[in-house]
Amino acid sequence: MTVSLTFRLTAQGVAALLLGVSLAGCGSLTSSVSRDTFKPYVPEVVQGNFVSNEQRQALRPGMPRAQVREILGTPLITSLFHANRWDYAFSIQRQGVPAQNFRLTVYFKGDVLEQVDSDVLPSESEFAGRLVRPRSVGKLPNLQASEEELKKFAPATRAGGPAAVPSPAAVPPSYPPLEPAVR
Repeated sequence: MTVSLTFRLTAQGVAALLLGVSLAGCGSLTSSVSRDTFKPYVPEVVQGNFVSNEQRQALRPGMPRAQVREILGTPLITSLFHANRWDYAFSIQRQGVPAQNFRLTVYFKGDVLEQVDSDVLPSESEFAGRLVRPRSVGKLPNLQASEEELKKFAPATRAGGPAAVPSPAAVPPSYPPLEPAVR
């Protein structure tokens, strides 16, 4: 009876010890793991037609619809209720880069461009520069070696002579055929 009582107390002690160690481990986990360690994957979402500042500047009042479509591409939104209006919208959301949203609306009078209304649009090069994610570079290794370090990798030299250079493998006089001979 005494043996089983001693064993039960020991099992309870081990369980309490494991519980204490696991709780202590959880407390130190937050200091060593940053918030950026476990991030959910956010897919890249690109919607609409990107219209650059250069394309916006190419538009002039009085241009026909066909020429506007040639410069800007097919509009994202055309409405039966607003036949005199084309809307171009663009949004891109990427992980690590702020979301970007741009809008441009062109108004027609009949078949001729009358007015252009838009957000401030970036140039093509500015937009491409915004897509680049800033990368953090860790510490770079030292890329310089001293003479002593280089001597470690030098080929073994003969006594008093130049370094031994292995001779290239002999080239066979002919190569075997790629396909078996026909009999």
